[in-house]
Amino acid sequence: MATEKCKAVVLGGGSVGKSCLTLRYLQGKFIEDYNPTIEESYRKMITVDENVMMLEVLDTAGQEEFRSVQDKYFRSGEGFLMIYSIVSRTSFVEIQNLHESLRYAKNTNDIPTVTVGNKSDLVNDRQISSSEGQELASKFNSKFFETSAKTGDNVQEAFEQLIREIKNWKQRSLAPVNDQNIKPKKKRCFIL
Repeated sequence: MATEKCKAVVLGGGSVGKSCLTLRYLQGKFIEDYNPTIEESYRKMITVDENVMMLEVLDTAGQEEFRSVQDKYFRSGEGFLMIYSIVSRTSFVEIQNLHESLRYAKNTNDIPTVTVGNKSDLVNDRQISSSEGQELASKFNSKFFETSAKTGDNVQEAFEQLIREIKNWKQRSLAPVNDQNIKPKKKRCFIL
């Protein structure tokens, strides 16, 4: 039996902690000093809700100069972790713009996403309230978590929720259409 695959993309502005969250989830460690990511790809066998699957995570660039590759991220991903930093109002606005671009590229509102306010350990420097984050997640029709890559708070929960969202989306996509108004096409015979 083939292993189910799950393709997650980590999106957000520069310095919101995308790489730190990804490495905390996949490797269980926090990297204090790192170079800005252009693009990193990871694969790991995971178990979520007793289902074993191959998780592919694309950790994207957040800097403006790499925006030209966004469409590639949008096309390749099945689900998206939408990350902003709770200590950066700019990143909060930027994630809204990214989500709008994602909706446009996918041409649908039915996109598996989880909204993440990262750096919850920096509570004294907070610029975005939890209620603002929750309101944004509701606007995106997604679940919401405040996380800390440094302490590990809610990191596993956020990624696993995204995996659940992707699985649910796949099931919806494969479900047969049950609409009483759809009539079967009549077969026609043409004699030439």
